Amino acid sequence: MQLRLPLPRRKKHAGGRPPKGPRSSERHETRAAFKPSQPIHVTIRTTPAIGALRTRDKYRAIREALITSFVRERIRVVHVSIQRTHVHLLVEANDRMALARGMQGFQISAARHLNRAADHRGTVFPDRYHATIIRSRRQARHALAYVLNNWRRHGEHRNGLARRWLVDPFSSGATFPGWRELADRDTFWPLRASYQPLPVWLPKTWLLAEGWKRYGLIGAREVPKIVRS
Repeated sequence: MQLRLPLPRRKKHAGGRPPKGPRSSERHETRAAFKPSQPIHVTIRTTPAIGALRTRDKYRAIREALITSFVRERIRVVHVSIQRTHVHLLVEANDRMALARGMQGFQISAARHLNRAADHRGTVFPDRYHATIIRSRRQARHALAYVLNNWRRHGEHRNGLARRWLVDPFSSGATFPGWRELADRDTFWPLRASYQPLPVWLPKTWLLAEGWKRYGLIGAREVPKIVRS
């Protein structure tokens, strides 16, 4: 006579990549469609093995990846800021597929250059990028302030050579014309001859070019609030 013993039940996997460390990966869902007139706020995080991104070598690595994205023209990176463990980008693209291919190309190039700068071999971006569609003038203004002044949220404006700068040298802020402090001037901030700004596109979407100004120019000392998406 055989006894039937209950088999242990397996927990169902929720789908997508499993969590890696304190942060979980982006869920593998179909990304929302958007219009060409709607810019995207993209955040990408690097693996701890790469180390801090706010160094001269890592800055050059990401700068080279931006140049590569210029050549391919699948996406238009309008603004960017490099933080210690992640990168923020304000991106324009014609559709969801163009964004996916453009970000793939940017990340492949950035990974190659960052691996070289960090003397590392392996994965650089362990998770999917996070993308938020910008749909309104207020949201566009918030996204600009958040990306360009993100260093003040993290206290990076108190560290190293950055203490001598009013705008983040690890961002495209040096060439942003919408600072409140530049309202009565005909020129940008004075830059050191040795400084190479991050190459970005002039915005083609109305929201990033003009619409955001409805809510006021951005102060260089403004500390942005957390963006919820």
